[in-house]
Amino acid sequence: MPIVEQQLCIPAQARDLEGFRVWARSDDFPETGRIDYLAGDIEVDMSPEDLYTHGAVKVAIAAELHALITKRDLGVVFVDRARISSPQAELSVEPDILVMLWRTLQEGRVREIPSAGERPDRFIELEGAADLVVEIVSDGSVGKDLRRLPPKYAAAGVPELWIVDARDGELQFEIRVLESGAYRELPKDSGGWMVSPLLGRRVRLDRRRNPIGRWGYRLEHRT
Repeated sequence: MPIVEQQLCIPAQARDLEGFRVWARSDDFPETGRIDYLAGDIEVDMSPEDLYTHGAVKVAIAAELHALITKRDLGVVFVDRARISSPQAELSVEPDILVMLWRTLQEGRVREIPSAGERPDRFIELEGAADLVVEIVSDGSVGKDLRRLPPKYAAAGVPELWIVDARDGELQFEIRVLESGAYRELPKDSGGWMVSPLLGRRVRLDRRRNPIGRWGYRLEHRT
C-alpha cells in the first residue's frame, strides 16, 4: 500500500496579512489543523485534539453559549474553522469558539466575507472584532493562548475573552474584559462565579468525573 506524506507548503504571498487571507480562502489551504497569522508570524498546530482536556471542554461551552445566545435571538456561535481577521491588529485566526451578535454585524463592526463565486448566503470569513472569543489551551498552544493571542485580541477590539486550561489537576477558567485597550481578568467569588458582561449573567465552569472516570464539563450560569 502506498504511503503519501502530506507536507504543509506556505506560499510566499502569505507573509503579509492580506496574502495570508487570500491563501486561507483558497482551495490550497489545509483542511485540518489550525493555522493562524499573528503580525507576520504564521503559527501552525497540526497536532490531534485531546478528547477530554480540549474537545469535551469546547463542546460543553459552545453548547451552552449557543443555547443562551440563540434563545434570545442575539447572534450566532461558531466552533472551530470559523476564521476572523482584523487588519488593525494584523491578525487572522480560527478561535476555538467565537460569538458574534447581530447588533455588531448591523452596526458594521464585523462584516462577512463571501466565499468564492459570491453565492447568496455563503460566507467564509469574518472581518472585525467578535463579541466573545474562547480559547482552550492545549500542549501545543500554551505560549500562543496565554501570551501572544490576548494582546492581539485586545488590539482587534474583542471586548470579552475566555481562556480555559483543563490539562492539569486544577481547572483554570478566566474571563478577561477589555478596558482602555488591555484586558483585565475578572475576580471570582467564593463559589468560583464571575459576571460575563456579554451574557449579563454569572458563570462558572464545572468539571467532574463521568461514569467511566473521564472528565466531563458544564458551563453553569445564573442571573
